[in-house]
Amino acid sequence: MNAVAYEQARALIQGRHGDQNKQNSNNSRDVRNLANLGETASTSRVLNLSAIALTSSREKDYALKPFFRDSQLNKAILIKHTLRANERDLFSRMKRTATKIVMPFDPLDLKLGGRSIMVNQIGFDAFCRSHFNIDDVSSHIDVQILRLLDQLPSLDPFLVREHLSRHGFRPGACYLKISPYDVQRMIGFANEEIERLVMTAFGDALVGGAGMKLAGKILANELDKELWPLRHTLRMSDEEFSDGIFSWRGFLYFKWRHIELQEEMRRVLDGLASYQPAGIMEEPVRDYLKEARPRLARKIVMAISNMGRTLNIYDQAYHALVEGENAGPFRRFLLDGPNLFFELGENIGILGHIASFWSYRMAGGPTQQRLSPIEYADVLMDFEDSLMILGSGIE
Repeated sequence: MNAVAYEQARALIQGRHGDQNKQNSNNSRDVRNLANLGETASTSRVLNLSAIALTSSREKDYALKPFFRDSQLNKAILIKHTLRANERDLFSRMKRTATKIVMPFDPLDLKLGGRSIMVNQIGFDAFCRSHFNIDDVSSHIDVQILRLLDQLPSLDPFLVREHLSRHGFRPGACYLKISPYDVQRMIGFANEEIERLVMTAFGDALVGGAGMKLAGKILANELDKELWPLRHTLRMSDEEFSDGIFSWRGFLYFKWRHIELQEEMRRVLDGLASYQPAGIMEEPVRDYLKEARPRLARKIVMAISNMGRTLNIYDQAYHALVEGENAGPFRRFLLDGPNLFFELGENIGILGHIASFWSYRMAGGPTQQRLSPIEYADVLMDFEDSLMILGSGIE
């Protein structure tokens, strides 16, 4: 790559952001209705502890293994937020995505809104000292967890669980669920995926729509006696079965998202080839865009392919069970599988960010205002910076 063109384009972008921030600092912005999050929030973008408090507070692990020790924070809504240009000055270093903490004024009525702050923004330490009534911010457990979450590209429960576990934190399973919105979207896929194994485990005892019901139980972590034949087939203890079903749910989620992402990224690839920014294009930006578009396309294809190869390990173990009736490989895979969650979760989080931002900002149809060359180059640099985390960065 022409590194000079890249650095010149970045310098132009950073200079323009300074001017833009002054112009936009007084603009009023619509605040999204928090009540909508319960209905439309994706698993990877939002961790809605407020909703979990309403639905799961009576579960044993809710109090024994809280996500946060602070009771108010344990009812907060965490959001992976793409920073607007006029928000980047809130951070002391270059940052494009932040973890926003929203503390509802009333968890029972989200329409009332809430107060918010972003992890590690300027003033975050002062907020923590005041809210937690502490002097040493860095040693506080809840602050440590918030900063660990901020390191992640998404908040999907399987990536969150693996990352926190690596650092000695294990919140209860009731906090780590697929959102109701995504469960409804993936129930048909999950039912088709597990159908052969369910038939092997339940045989003639399965009637009517029972298969769909069992798929719903697996996705929703309802491990009651109706799933006991499945535990017997997998030859697992109660504890192994709980961990194994969580692992299986993770791979069902990742496989479903991989299928969805292939279509979402196809639209991004088509757009990279055809999108035309509006306005006069300076030479460093033109040089950068000329090289960045095909490079990004290659890296996106590589990331999707790498995910497919990782998920193929799951497919092989699953086929050994349903076709060869050999439970050993699949049982071992479910118990060891979370080791792959971090890699899969990072890929899905980053590609999902690219797809959703492209859809929001560049694929709005003929009435969508086109980006300027500087703005477009800034977006592509954001995508490149994100892909660097996967080892798929600038060549």
